[in-house]
Amino acid sequence: MITAARTLFAEQGYAAVPADEIVRAAGVTRGALYHHFGDKQGLFRAVIEQIETEITEDLKTVLGAAGDPWTGALGVLSRFLDLCLRPEVVRIALTDAVSVLGWQEWRELENRYGLGLITEILESAAADGLLIDAPVPELAQLVLSACAEAALMIAHAEDREAAKEKALAALVALLSGLVTERI
Repeated sequence: MITAARTLFAEQGYAAVPADEIVRAAGVTRGALYHHFGDKQGLFRAVIEQIETEITEDLKTVLGAAGDPWTGALGVLSRFLDLCLRPEVVRIALTDAVSVLGWQEWRELENRYGLGLITEILESAAADGLLIDAPVPELAQLVLSACAEAALMIAHAEDREAAKEKALAALVALLSGLVTERI
C-alpha cells in the first residue's frame, strides 16, 4: 500500500488521490487501509516517513565516505539538494507534507531526521575544533531551516537545476562562516 500511495501521491499530489484509487492500485480493500494506517492521512505519514528515512540513510552514507567533517558537510549538502530535485521529494516532502500533516507535525518530522544528522555533523566539527564557538543545538536548528528553505526554493523554481546550483553556493557561503578552518 505504501508503494502504491507513494507513486500516486508523487504523480498527482495528496489531495487529488482518493483513498479508493490507492487501495485499488495496491490490490487491497479499503478496510486494510483503515486497519493498517487509520486513514489516508495515516498512510501519507507512512510514505513521508519512508522518504525521510531513505534520504537520511543516503546522506549518512555520503557523510561516512568523507575524509573530514567539512568535506562531509559539503557532500551531504550537495546530495540533499540533488535529492530535492526528485519529483516525489518535491511533491510529497516539499509541497504536500506541510499542508497534509500541519506545520507542527511536519516540523517534528524534519527534526527527527534532518536535525539529527545536522547536529551530528556540527558536533563532530566542534569536537575536531573546526566549529566556531556557538551553541550546537541552536546552530543545527538554523542550518536545518536554511536547508529546508533552499529545498523549497528549488522545488518551486522554474529551472530547478539552476536553482540548486545557486542554493548550494549560497549555503556553502553561509556555512563557511561557521568553521574555524578547513582541512
